[in-house]
Amino acid sequence: MIGERNPYEHGHGPITSRKVRRAGFAEKRFDTGTVRINYVAGPDNGPPLVLIPAQTGTWESYQRVLPGLSAGFQVFAVDVRGHGRSTWTPGDYSWSSVGGDMSAFLREVVGRPAIVAGNSSGGLITLWGAANVPELVAGAVLEDAPVFSAEWPRFRDHDRYVYQGLRHAVETLGDLRHRDLADYLRDITKPEKNGSERKVPGWFLRHLSWRIARFQAAHPAEPVDLRFMPLAARLMFRSLSMFDPDFARAFVDGRIYEGLDHAQALARVRCPLLVMHADWFRDPRHGLVGAMDDQDAARIMQLVPHARYQRVQANHVIHFFKPAQYVRAIGEFKDSIESLHAPGPRR
Repeated sequence: MIGERNPYEHGHGPITSRKVRRAGFAEKRFDTGTVRINYVAGPDNGPPLVLIPAQTGTWESYQRVLPGLSAGFQVFAVDVRGHGRSTWTPGDYSWSSVGGDMSAFLREVVGRPAIVAGNSSGGLITLWGAANVPELVAGAVLEDAPVFSAEWPRFRDHDRYVYQGLRHAVETLGDLRHRDLADYLRDITKPEKNGSERKVPGWFLRHLSWRIARFQAAHPAEPVDLRFMPLAARLMFRSLSMFDPDFARAFVDGRIYEGLDHAQALARVRCPLLVMHADWFRDPRHGLVGAMDDQDAARIMQLVPHARYQRVQANHVIHFFKPAQYVRAIGEFKDSIESLHAPGPRR
């Protein structure tokens, strides 16, 4: 075992709804020999489905869709290395390393070809798997993945909105000894389609900082849990408190990009592919605000002509903000895969 012990690996249990617990999901660990991957698994109600969350996110972001998906799948949702309760590996974050983790998980835990669905950077891990271990991937879902937009140097030099956000995350979360999660929202402006910008008020940040410090004093070595906040914000701060900032730093300094050329990977995809594309717009100051634009989506479809494309009017994390639509889309994708393998009519 290499890597660094996650200081929150054995902290308080996950935030889960009664529906998730009643559906029979259990949190488990898988040791690859290099890292421990934390994940949740549901009962065997169908073909395997592996869910990979976005950067800074954990498997808990999927709780709104786990019960619905479990009706027709055996669902696995993972914490990527550097996230949640999985091992931190500062200095070793690349598509090759996280892709290797996923290959081992598919081979040794799932044990049969699975549909793999990844959100945002999780979608790029999914793409890596579809291109490099096709025998383990029965179908791939790119849920608003930053295909082409998160390649070097475009990510740094042109569509800089997300790059600047990750650089800010490194600056505000990088000192683990004096990490004030409220600083993550400080000095962040979110551009709007109408040209305006939104910023979190200073008074609220001061109150938030006080609440976080109070929680940490009462619950040392526990993930931050702000129960007074809406679920989306509560999960965001909890996952940020368990996030290795070096994962974001790898995007900022260029280390992450080893092992994944997006166009070359897409050209090697032979399995069924579903592309789910959420809201986006372009801002004259920041470039692309979103994961990919329509030109990026069209280029994916050109490189993978057999892919299915679905435009979704939703936030970047489709499975959280449009759970019913997400469950329906994954179910229909499964049906389309099964129809490909169904026996033809007898003569």
